[in-house]
Amino acid sequence: MMEYPGTLKKGLVVAGLAGGSGKSVVSVGLTAAFARRGINVVPFKKGPDYIDAGWLQLAAGNKCYNLDPYLMSREIITASFYHRSQAAERMIVEGNRGIFDGVNVEGGYSTADLAVMLDLPVLLVVNCTKTTRTVAAMVLGCEQFDTRVNFRGVVLNQIGTERQRRLVTESVEHYTGLPVLGAIPRLKRDIFPMRHLGMIPHQEYVGSDQALDFLAELIEENIDLERVGGIMAPVLGRNYTPEFGVSSSTQQKVRIGVLQDAAFQFYYSENLEALERGGGELVFINALTDKDLPDLDGLYIGGGFPETSAKDLAANESFRAAVKNSAEAGMPIYAECGGLIYLGRSIVIGEEEYPLADVFPVRFGMSEKPQAHGYSIFTVENENPFYPVGLEIKGHEFRYSTVLDWQGSEDQLVLKMKRGKGFLNGRDGLTKKNVFALYTHVHADGTKEWAEGFVRRCRLARGK
Repeated sequence: MMEYPGTLKKGLVVAGLAGGSGKSVVSVGLTAAFARRGINVVPFKKGPDYIDAGWLQLAAGNKCYNLDPYLMSREIITASFYHRSQAAERMIVEGNRGIFDGVNVEGGYSTADLAVMLDLPVLLVVNCTKTTRTVAAMVLGCEQFDTRVNFRGVVLNQIGTERQRRLVTESVEHYTGLPVLGAIPRLKRDIFPMRHLGMIPHQEYVGSDQALDFLAELIEENIDLERVGGIMAPVLGRNYTPEFGVSSSTQQKVRIGVLQDAAFQFYYSENLEALERGGGELVFINALTDKDLPDLDGLYIGGGFPETSAKDLAANESFRAAVKNSAEAGMPIYAECGGLIYLGRSIVIGEEEYPLADVFPVRFGMSEKPQAHGYSIFTVENENPFYPVGLEIKGHEFRYSTVLDWQGSEDQLVLKMKRGKGFLNGRDGLTKKNVFALYTHVHADGTKEWAEGFVRRCRLARGK
């Protein structure tokens, strides 16, 4: 273990009673407002989330990191939190779903569990639509439901009138003893329009900088920032493991391309850092506008929304051909979810069919309902370029895409799903030469074999 000196920094968890409570508006808005005051904020997002994390990162001007008690151990979560907030003055951790919502009746892996684990106070955001005094009952219930959780303040959201604000504020403070630190009025427009997986990613949002300015001003006008800072808990220096530090690799770097554009945006900061620590030099590429691949030793295609950019992806024929040719030539390629779709033959949207990279003989479609949504577990059953046989890995799936037609063979699916849906018939992990594509997203902090296997395969391919 390594030590770093303690500095005065403060943190809190922003939680809600349910999804849609307004915690993203408050989390991103607080982050933007503090950052505009010159305060160095490092944001964190609880759970397997890319979109909220992207907005938090944009607001802070710092990387956002994910803390997921299901995907990683307590030791790794605390090490990540304390190490990655070393330079911060403020840490804001945005929760997910309702504060006590977990994977079982005990609320395992919930936002409440994470707050207790990190010893951070909670700022509770409550949607007050069509209610007044009942808000106090809900907040009081949260206080008494789990006394381990350190509730320190409340923010009211969707307030319609001054009378409602005053009545709810007085009720909450009278019955719970918690201070109401702000009240956000009902807005005439939804600053974060929702799509099937949540908010629209900032990469696709027209006017994202203006949206952050609006949120920062909204928070400044309606939430007492000084009092929010006052309820934050001091966080002193703690131990952290060397695995989160600078790369110790003495080998020559390998060049790993990363598709990062409006179509492919779902990358954990931790995954990219893990590749760099292992000896990867990251080269960011735009699949919509770049005409060819640069000189690379490997390619990482993350998730995203290739369906919203299908027309542009299809139109970039030379780039699609470059990816296919590189796959045929043996370049290591790791593709997750949206990346898997891109490596397919085509995607059908409505009445149109758009050609893709054609590495795997798959036609994809889109459904109006979720096809897989939640945590997953798979076991590696067969040989593949990246993972050792027998390894069990936790991940997550979030998709609306469907497999319309697959001309491959069963032995190309090397993973058996223990939990979750996977690609087809309870299996996942399409393989071809040095290409590995799957629907399951993996977090590098919880699965160290991911980056190790990726960089190792790149080195082997480079040697050949």
